[in-house]
Amino acid sequence: MATLAVTPMRLPLRTPLVTAWGELRERDLLQVRLAFGEGDEGRGEAAPLEPYDGISLGVVAAALDAYGAILRDAGPRDEHGALLAACAAERDLPAALAAIDLALWDRAGRRAGRPVAQLLATGAAAAVPVNATIGATDRAGASAAAEAAAHAGFGCVKVKVGVGDDAGRIAAVRAAAGPGMAIRIDANGAWSTAHEALANLRALAPAGLEYAEEPVHGADALAAVRAAGVCAVAMDETAEPGAGATDAVCLKVGRSGGITGLLRDARLARAAGSDVYVASAFDGPLGIAAGVHAAAALAAGGPLPWCGLATLTAFDAPPPALVPAGGAIAVPAGSGLLGAPAR
Repeated sequence: MATLAVTPMRLPLRTPLVTAWGELRERDLLQVRLAFGEGDEGRGEAAPLEPYDGISLGVVAAALDAYGAILRDAGPRDEHGALLAACAAERDLPAALAAIDLALWDRAGRRAGRPVAQLLATGAAAAVPVNATIGATDRAGASAAAEAAAHAGFGCVKVKVGVGDDAGRIAAVRAAAGPGMAIRIDANGAWSTAHEALANLRALAPAGLEYAEEPVHGADALAAVRAAGVCAVAMDETAEPGAGATDAVCLKVGRSGGITGLLRDARLARAAGSDVYVASAFDGPLGIAAGVHAAAALAAGGPLPWCGLATLTAFDAPPPALVPAGGAIAVPAGSGLLGAPAR
């Protein structure tokens, strides 16, 4: 018999984040504890973000309640895949399934006495290169953030665009960060057509762009932007990893339904000719840890683009083990997702 406990968590941001889909001031999450007996447990996290993915916290909470009823009959020897499939058969909601999948991987790591990344892939990386995120909407603030990122050792910064004065802020970031910094822009689908997206990208491209992430929604529109050759294009919200429409695909633990689903989506994207990288939707510690382990496993197949996982510093008192150093986040040592003592 297994028990599933769900605990709400609220994480205020130090500074509001302005995006094309709105302003983010705090993150409401659901942490779960899945226990099969004394000392036999794993922890996970559900982190829907309704303005971004259209999934409310209440819908996820209801799904987790339904999963708890199913898992009540589970035994300690039941397989990970079978448990996840049983939950999906009841309610196929990736944001909620992610919490169960993370808890099962965390439990597996604790039982094995190893980091989850080492269970996912032989030769998993010890650290994951990450980008800094610049959310400032003014030139001075963006410039200061870019300079700070360069001093901290980041090799890439991601700048939100589609929020006003894009060209001025990108130019300020380039001037402050220097010629060696990779600049990734994230439009969150701010532009309604490929034509509009290209007009904006042509204005920004002289600064030198690594990727334009989700300049427009839809695989066909993204493919049209890519074909124009203004800059490399990455897919995010469109969430069709196997479409082959973009140069890269941004994968997120919550949207893919957990680590298991993220690795599946990565295989689809790579098979279609796209690079992959892992990012967060300002997840909590368990979500970020899961992203780091998944990215480390993906890196066993070759170098990844910078991953968007350096977001916990947007909150107060982030776990030291997940704070970037020199532009990378080390895979948590010890067992499970966060390096808990072995069972």
